[in-house]
Amino acid sequence: MGHIIAIIVVVAIIVFLIVMAIRIVPQAHTYVIERFGRYKRTMEAGIHIMIPFVDRVARKVSLMEQVVDFAPQPVITKDNVTMRIDTVLYFRVVDSKLYAYGVNNPMLAMENLTSTTLRNIIGELELDETLTSRETINTNMRTSMQEATAVWGIETTRVELKNITPPAAIQDAMEKQMKAERERREAILIAEGEKQSAILVAEGRKQSAILNSEGEKESQILHAEAAKEAAILQAEAAKEASIREAEGHGKAIVMLQEANAEGIEVLNQKKPCPEVLQLKGLEAFAKAADGKATKIIVPSEIQSLAGLLTTMKEVGATPSPENPELKDGIAS
Repeated sequence: MGHIIAIIVVVAIIVFLIVMAIRIVPQAHTYVIERFGRYKRTMEAGIHIMIPFVDRVARKVSLMEQVVDFAPQPVITKDNVTMRIDTVLYFRVVDSKLYAYGVNNPMLAMENLTSTTLRNIIGELELDETLTSRETINTNMRTSMQEATAVWGIETTRVELKNITPPAAIQDAMEKQMKAERERREAILIAEGEKQSAILVAEGRKQSAILNSEGEKESQILHAEAAKEAAILQAEAAKEASIREAEGHGKAIVMLQEANAEGIEVLNQKKPCPEVLQLKGLEAFAKAADGKATKIIVPSEIQSLAGLLTTMKEVGATPSPENPELKDGIAS
């Protein structure tokens, strides 16, 4: 019976030792192992074997990124304005050994470091720059924190200013300033609108006047062009009428000359006597002296008019057998 109990005790001790020797490290975690109180190694994620009562887990470290929201810190700007700023810090452990042995209380160390770094940066800025330069402040703080926490095995990924709370009097003054600025911008916008409206009205009137003058100019040009065309057409018509009239006169003269020529030819064919020619000249002179002329030049041949008439009478009384048409000619 005693042997059985001893075996059970030995088996239990062996199981206990095995359990104590096996360590399972979760994902994104590390175990810092010490042997006889000194750093031995760092266990990564997975199954590991350690010597019971010789090795021990000194610290369990999480490798995931962590977020710490620090309480608001009072800071003073360059122009002596006190305000409260609370920050949010993002970090992760990159070296478990340094994180375990580099600093005693990493969270308290980072909080104090964030507070002093923030005071140093804000102390170089005025109030307006502090309110409008959040991105610059975040970048400067992350750079400073990264340099300080690297020796602790900590990587600072981001630093954000969560709230910036100036004093109540400053807030009231800022609200009044913002209100005045909004009213000023409103007045400027109203003035700009009225200015643009006046400019547009003036431009409209100017364009209207230009269009009216252009219309009058075009109208005058069209009237002048029409008058010019009418004058040209009238001149062309008068020219054409003159040409036609001249052509008619020319044709009449030609026809008259042709008739005269034909009459002369007929007379030549009839072989008239000198007395008949003188009589024809007398008829032409009578037409010339129809009362319209104020001066008449009498040819010398008319002086023998009496003798010619006497001769014509005698010839008419006794026609010659050689010229029987003479009597008919005189009678006509």
